[in-house]
Amino acid sequence: QVQLVESGGGLVQAGGSLRLSCAASGRTISSLDMAWFRQTPGKEREFVAVVGKNGITLYTDSAKGRFTISRDNAKNMAYLQMNSLKPEDTAVYYCAARESSSGKYDTWGQGTQVTVSS
Repeated sequence: QVQLVESGGGLVQAGGSLRLSCAASGRTISSLDMAWFRQTPGKEREFVAVVGKNGITLYTDSAKGRFTISRDNAKNMAYLQMNSLKPEDTAVYYCAARESSSGKYDTWGQGTQVTVSS
């Protein structure tokens, strides 16, 4: 069973950048899809981006052109580089993993807070 721990969140001004990291332990992530989700109070958790075990990436429309998801299987890490941040990007960001690309994400980190001030 893999465990995930996020880091890198914080307070940043609009237009700034942050890099979130997801450290995995317990097993290698090389056979897992790795994704980022985010959630604000009172709203459903929403998908942000995924990098598949095959390296293919997919983004939600609001993240395209601003966010970049990546993975380093050798370090057992996943990342989310966020540029041109907007106040509406404020949320708790969660790292998630799944074995099957058609299945549900069944492993989640504890989340890291990102706050973008205007």
